[in-house]
Amino acid sequence: MKKSRVIQLLGLILVGVGIGFGYTNRAHTDAGESITAVGSTALQPLVEAAGEQYSSEHTGVFINVQGGGSGTGLSQIQSGAVAIGNSDIFAEEQAGINAKQLQDHQVAVVGIAPIINKQTGIRNLTKQQLIQVFTGQVKNWRELGGKNLPIVLINRAQGSGTRKTFESYALGGRKSADSQEQDSSGLARSIVASTPGAVSYVAFSYLDHSVTTLKVDRVAPTEANVRTNRWKIWSYEHLYTQKQPDQLTKKFITYILSSAVQKKLVKQLGYISVHDMQVQRRATGKITTMK
Repeated sequence: MKKSRVIQLLGLILVGVGIGFGYTNRAHTDAGESITAVGSTALQPLVEAAGEQYSSEHTGVFINVQGGGSGTGLSQIQSGAVAIGNSDIFAEEQAGINAKQLQDHQVAVVGIAPIINKQTGIRNLTKQQLIQVFTGQVKNWRELGGKNLPIVLINRAQGSGTRKTFESYALGGRKSADSQEQDSSGLARSIVASTPGAVSYVAFSYLDHSVTTLKVDRVAPTEANVRTNRWKIWSYEHLYTQKQPDQLTKKFITYILSSAVQKKLVKQLGYISVHDMQVQRRATGKITTMK
């Protein structure tokens, strides 16, 4: 009897150890792996969509994507708070960021276009007129051939890569006049759509029929014009990491640069593949033709 009872006890102990090991393994599997990408709202739709696809193809992996603007993305990656900092601008362009400490991964190109409320009656502006509008030199659309409506400026917030790109290449380096500011391209577009006389700027990926997209000097904001730099208001979409990112981060960035994403998802969402560009722009703004 004693021998039988000892065998039973040993059996129960082994079963308990096995169950405990199983729960430990399952908890580890259920926890999965995740990376967080923070920053540019212009880049956010692409990283979110690519993250969803990646997660569906890699069980247990989660890509957490947040906005906040390029400045936030760059400061967060520099501090090591996140795995990826999303940015519309080069790290060299952002005050307080040491670009030499970071690794730049250019995953797409984004065109940026001025947008205007449909009631305004304007479809084209010269570059000089655009500068006058955004620097506050012109106050009413009637002065530019439009309807008698006051100009309502909607800017992106300070630290936004979209704003910095727009001021650099649409306004010739001038600062936009003080106005209400929005943290996201989507919200800026919504306000322009619902506010007579309102004007702003958004990434191509946010353009839709709720607003009028402006031409500048009769040049339309199209992918073809961006590829040759005929439309000059564009920027690279950067995923910044630490110099030595972890393996999961490396794999996700490699996935975004793969043909499967570049040829389909990038174009579906209104971005331009880095592989399709006919020119190259450096952090200094210098343009060279690609061979």
